[in-house]
Formats: sequence, C-alpha cells, structure tokens
Amino acid sequence: MIRMFGTDGVRGIANMELTANLAYNLGRAGAFVLTEGAHKPKILVGKDTRISGDMLESALVAGILSVGAEAVILGVVPTPAVAHLTRKYNADAGIMISASHNPVEYNGIKFFDEKGYKLSDELEDQIQSVIEGDFYGVPSPVGTGIGRQVVEIGALDEYIDFAKGTTATNLEGMKIALDCANGSAYEAAVRGFRELNAEIYVINDNPDGTNINEKCGSTHPEELMDYVVRKGCDMGFAFDGDADRCLAVDEKGNLINGDFILTICAKHLKEINRLKDDTVVVTVMSNLGLDIACQGLEINALKTRVGDRYVLEEMIKGKYVLGGEQSGHIIFLDYNTTGDGLVTALQIASIVKKQKKTLSELCSIMTNLPQVLANAVVPNDKKNIYLEDEEIKEEIKRIERKLQGKGRVLIRPSGTEPLVRVMLEGENQEELNKMAHNLADMIVQKCR
Repeated sequence: MIRMFGTDGVRGIANMELTANLAYNLGRAGAFVLTEGAHKPKILVGKDTRISGDMLESALVAGILSVGAEAVILGVVPTPAVAHLTRKYNADAGIMISASHNPVEYNGIKFFDEKGYKLSDELEDQIQSVIEGDFYGVPSPVGTGIGRQVVEIGALDEYIDFAKGTTATNLEGMKIALDCANGSAYEAAVRGFRELNAEIYVINDNPDGTNINEKCGSTHPEELMDYVVRKGCDMGFAFDGDADRCLAVDEKGNLINGDFILTICAKHLKEINRLKDDTVVVTVMSNLGLDIACQGLEINALKTRVGDRYVLEEMIKGKYVLGGEQSGHIIFLDYNTTGDGLVTALQIASIVKKQKKTLSELCSIMTNLPQVLANAVVPNDKKNIYLEDEEIKEEIKRIERKLQGKGRVLIRPSGTEPLVRVMLEGENQEELNKMAHNLADMIVQKCR
C-alpha cells in the first residue's frame, strides 16, 4: 500500500494531487473512523489563507456531513488553534486545511484526535483503508440524520485569549516586529501582542489568497532581519503559513533558530522549577552547540528522530514539558498539544522582559557550531549502503576520529526522496564542507 498520509497529513498540489474529491473522501472516512460510536459527533475545521482553502473546506465539510457528523467551521485560524479548541469545545476531532510553509499551489489536510494530538500512523492507515475499501460499512444517513454545518464566530478570539493566558507578563515598552507570512498569524499574532500592550511593527499581514509564504515568513526571514534593525525593535518573530512555528530575530538582526529558542526556554523553565526532570526533547538534527549549552546548564537534551510527531511522542511518554525542532516548531506541552508559533513568540518576549536582557545577550548561552549538509542521490533500494559497505563505514570512523569529539557525523536516508543526507558538524566550516562532500561522493560511487 502506498501511504496517502505523509509526515504531516495528506499534502499535494491543490486541484491536481489534492482534489476536491479526495478532500470529500477524507472528510467522510475521517469522520467515520474518528467518531465511531459517538452520538451526533462534532468535528472542527480550520484553514489557512491560501486560495484553495475554500474549495477544499467545502468538499471536506460535505464529506463530514454525509456520515451524520456536525462540522464546526472555525475559519482562518492557526493550526494550534484547532488543536486547542478541539479540547476546549469537547469535539470528537479537529481538521486543519494547510500546507504549512509550502508555496500557494500546495495544500494539505491534517487531523487531530479528541485530545488535540496528531493521529498515529495506525489511525491514518484506517482512514486510508476506508477510502480504498470504497467506504464499506460507512453509513449514509438520510432525512434528519444528515449532519449540520455550524460557523463558530468566536474561535479566533478564544485562541488569542488562550495564547495570551500562557504568560502573565505585560509587554508594555517593548518594540516587537512580526512577519505574519500572509498566513494564519496575520490577525492572531498582531492582536495577541497588541493586547499585551507591546508596540508592534508588522509586515506581510495582508493575505490575498495567493501570497502566503511568498518571500516572507519563517522560510524567508531576510526581510524581517532588516526590518527589525531599521525600526529599532527589541526583537522580531517570523511565522510560517499556518503559524505552528516561528523563528526569532534579535535586536541586531541576527536570526535565532529553534535550537536557541529551546535552550533559552529550557534554562528559564529550569530556573522556575518547571522543567520536568530538567529535560528538553530535541531531534538528532539539533546543533551540537545545543548539547554543549545544555551540559553547561545541567539540562538533559533527549534526542528523537526527525519530525515533530516523534518529539511529541517522547514528550508524552516521559511527561516532558518542552521539546521541538531547529525549524522553530516548539511544543510547550503544559499549554498545547502541538507546535504553537504565537505561544512560542510570547514566551520568548516574556523571558526577555523578565530577565531585563537583550535577546542577543540571552542567546550568548549557546554557540552554534558550523553544520554542513551534502546530499547523495542513490536508488531507493541502496539507502542503507552506509550501514553495509566496509569502506564507507571506515571513512565515517576516520572522520569521527578527526573531529576529536568536537563534532559529529550524522547520516540519514530521506523518507520521501532517493537521497542519503550526510550532515557533518564541527568547528572548521571549510574542512567540514570538504569531508561531507567527499563522503557523499563516495556513497554515490558505491551505488553505481
């Protein structure tokens, strides 16, 4: 079976790969699988600002209603709003229509269970099986049994109130720049900071359906980096299209990635005795500088494979409160069940205000070691060659000896492309670059 679901829901080019028909089928199958046994189940539906959202929302909702479930329309909201409101409204499930940081032609559909968590692989496979089984056993009620659509006009207000409630800090006197990526953050982030009395300067907050993520937001923070300095701001925050993650910019215009954000937040939570087991959960792609900083702070950096779902799994298992990725996808499990860009931004701004230090000063607790990434294009059936070939294994050992404990080699087969990713980390960028590309070339040669 070719999996319909990727690492973050079903995603593709809208109206070509992700069609209205597929959205209808996902709504129908998802409503059946996630609400089986519930009397008149309730499913929340949110979306980002991209033009295809209306088309996919209409089809998705039709599928939900066709099995007798109620669809609660949230409108344009951040992904974390769907996760939070699913719990708050005691809904049976939540669905977000978004392709996150991808360009406008893409869209996606991702599901949350009744507790606001992304679905397990098993549940996603069940939904796919229902579709591929031609909806065998799925009811098609008639008359009064058909579902209704309800528009929840207060959804965004409730999410903003929730996000503001994660900090008790008044941000008065702080100058903060926001890059809303012409996406889901365009109203939520602006209102959230403004209502906490920050002086805000905003760019890319005029979505027209076609400009989401276009040379802006967390994937293109260059404009914000310049804007923060020009406006004399204390800091800036760049969100992605569905506002489930953000990156920061310090007062000097330096980009602050998720590793720095996690280190700063972990240190603060430890100081106020709220960091469970003094542990932060990160992925294997986090910079070695984070490990070194955490060692100095006597904080344990627990590693998972790449992907926020694996970070979340580890957090739930160990009841840890903080985890995330270098990309700015930060999970504060005391507050929400998924990455939350606005909550992350508010936490960083609050820490800066409380500590009475600049963001660049707070970031000085960590030094980012150079990272070099080289891709080896290989056939899918040869992706594990680095584990099997003796010469490649010996070369990896040789590089590790050369790095003398002040760097590392990380090799990771791509889950979606015919690639093996070679990542080297250490102190000398030029030397790393040469070693990484030589190793990638060796892997390619061995596959011929």
